[in-house]
Amino acid sequence: MTAGASHPARVFIFSAPSGGGKSSLARALADSADDVVTSVSHTTRAIRPGEVDGRDYFFVDDEIFEAMIAADEFVEHAHVFGKFYGTSRGAIADSLAAGKSVVLDIDWQGAQQVRAAFNDAVSVYILPPSLEELAARLRARGRETEEQVLARLAEAASEMAHYREYDYLMVNVEFDQALSELKELVFKGKPPSSAAGFDVEALVQSAKNVRLKT
Repeated sequence: MTAGASHPARVFIFSAPSGGGKSSLARALADSADDVVTSVSHTTRAIRPGEVDGRDYFFVDDEIFEAMIAADEFVEHAHVFGKFYGTSRGAIADSLAAGKSVVLDIDWQGAQQVRAAFNDAVSVYILPPSLEELAARLRARGRETEEQVLARLAEAASEMAHYREYDYLMVNVEFDQALSELKELVFKGKPPSSAAGFDVEALVQSAKNVRLKT
């Protein structure tokens, strides 16, 4: 059964600081409906244990990625933590033409480029409930050293500072609740409410303090 059978095909942008849950939420949302897909990005970073080429990312080297840039094959691309990431223009167009909405989990730089290409795209910035919780989630992944975790927390300040550019804000306190909010938005057009009264500036400032300490 298709959960989102009545919604028009369009582009949805999910952004969050590293560890904010945007990728997991995007995949879970796409798994819940036949007419919603996630866009599989290209990247030059190394494949991690448990990842599958073509499912999680298309893993390519710098030479291939730069050739794709030169051929204007990306609707957006960015250099993040020393690696390239990009979203295929053709893949999005093909999905939309097939009547499928496309969910992109990308950073604020990519979001700016996608909005310029798809002016009806709907963008959501996903916030952690606190910097402490974001740190806990990063550490729980077990993929980074403590130094790398601190670097990602410091980077979160500049990332989250762009929250005003997004159509909607939401707070990922608990995964199933966050997923339910996103389903309501994508399938029914109902704005998320979890960020109502949430002090985003205080969260950004706490991340800036980490940056000052590192």
